[in-house]
Amino acid sequence: MSDPLSEISVSRFDAVEARTLRILNGFAIDLMAIPNVDDLFWYVAQKVVGKLGFVDCVIYQANADQTALTQVAAWGEKNPFGRSILNPLVIPFGQGITGTVAQKREPAIIDDLLKDQNYIPDTEPARSEICVPLKIGDRVLGVIDSEHPNIGAFGEAELETLTTVAAMTSAKLALLEEAERSSRRYNDLVVAHSELSAEKVNRKELEIRLSEARRLESIGRLSGQFAHDFNNLLTVISGNLELLEGEMSGPDALAFLQDGKDAAARGAILIQSMLAFSQKSLLNPQVCNLNAVAEDLCRRSKRDLGLTVELFPAAELWPVCIDRDMVENVLWNLIANAHDAAPSATDNSLISTENVLIEHSNLRELSSKLEPGRYARLGVQDFGTGMSDQDVQRIFDPFFTTKTVGNGVGLGLSMVLGFVHQSGGAVGVKSCPGQGSTFDLYFPAAPANAHTSLTNNL
Repeated sequence: MSDPLSEISVSRFDAVEARTLRILNGFAIDLMAIPNVDDLFWYVAQKVVGKLGFVDCVIYQANADQTALTQVAAWGEKNPFGRSILNPLVIPFGQGITGTVAQKREPAIIDDLLKDQNYIPDTEPARSEICVPLKIGDRVLGVIDSEHPNIGAFGEAELETLTTVAAMTSAKLALLEEAERSSRRYNDLVVAHSELSAEKVNRKELEIRLSEARRLESIGRLSGQFAHDFNNLLTVISGNLELLEGEMSGPDALAFLQDGKDAAARGAILIQSMLAFSQKSLLNPQVCNLNAVAEDLCRRSKRDLGLTVELFPAAELWPVCIDRDMVENVLWNLIANAHDAAPSATDNSLISTENVLIEHSNLRELSSKLEPGRYARLGVQDFGTGMSDQDVQRIFDPFFTTKTVGNGVGLGLSMVLGFVHQSGGAVGVKSCPGQGSTFDLYFPAAPANAHTSLTNNL
C-alpha cells in the first residue's frame, strides 16, 4: 500500500521542478530582448532568482581591474522598492564569502555563517548562504549571492538552479560586450570617415555604407551562432518537459508544464527570426505573383486584426521567384507593425506593387546594392507616428524596437531585412515623425523563361 504522504511529497517536488523549468524557459525567451547590463542584473535578481523561491538575492558586478565587487541589483531586504539598494557594499576580491568566490571562480555553499570567519554581515543577519560566480572563461564579471535566515537552507538543487541562471546570465553578458565592441568600432569608423576631405565625399559615403554592411554581417554571424546554440538549449528543455509530462498528473502541474512548452515554442519562433536575419533560413523559392500574396494578406488582416488594408496592385506585375511562405510572414509582420503604429484602430494602411526598372545600382535609400535590372516592388505604408532619422538607422538591428517593453523583442524587421537580402533584393524605408512610414521591398523579377505557373490560387 502506497504512502499518501510520500505521494504528496513527490507531487510537490514535481510541481516545484516544473515551476523552475517554466521560469527558466521564460528567462531564456526574455533574455534576448534585454538591452543592457543594468536591466539584465535587475531582471535576474527580481524576476528570476526572486521567483525561484529564494528569499534574498544580491548581484555584484566586478570592476574592470578584477579587484572589487559592487552590489548593483537586489531582491528582498536589500531592495525596499523599485531599483534601490540599501547600503550598497563594495567588497574587494578575496575578502568575505563573495570576494573569495570571485577570486577562486568557484561557487560556494555555507551551511552556518556563524562558523565561517569570512562572513561579512549586511543589513540583516543570516545563517546560511549560497554564492555563484558570473564568468566568461577565466574572467569574473560578477557574483550572484543569496542568504537565508535558517541553517543549511541550500543544497545541490539550489546550487544547480543558481548555476544555470549564472551560466545564462554570463552568456548574455558576453553578447552585450560583443555588441558594445561592435558599436565602438562602428563609431570609430564613422568618426574617421567624417574627417575625410571634401573631395573624398563620395568615397566616404561608400565606405560608411560598406562599414554598415559589415557591421550587420558581423551581427548576423553572431546571431546565427547564438540561434544555433540556443536552439540546442530549447531542444533539451522541450524534451525534458515532455518527459516530465508523462510522469506527472494533476491540473496545476500540467498547467506549469504547458506554460513551459508554450515558452519553448515562442523561443523556437524567435530562433527562426534570428536565422532569417543571419540569412541562414532554408528557403523554398517558387515563381509567384506578389499581387496574389498581397490580396491574401489583405483578407487575413481584415479577418484576424479587423484592419482594413487598401491594395493598389500594378497591372501585369512581373513575377518573382521567392519563398511564398516567408514573403507572407514578412508582409504580415509589416502589416502588424502598421497596425501598431496607427493612432486609432480605424486608420487604414496601404499596400502597393509596382514594376521597377533599376538603371543605377547604387541607390542610397536602399539597404543594399542592387544590380541594374527588373524588380517587383512591394510597398507597405502606414499613417502612424513615424520615426526619427536616428531610429530609421537602427530599425533593422536585432532586438532594437520602438515599442514598449513586452510588445515586441525587436526581431521582426531584422527578419524582414535578412529574408529580402537572401532573396537577392533590398529594402527601402521612408519615415517622418507624425507622418507615418513606408517600407518598400524590391525583389528581382523572375527570368522570362522561368516557370510561368503562378501561385495566384494559393
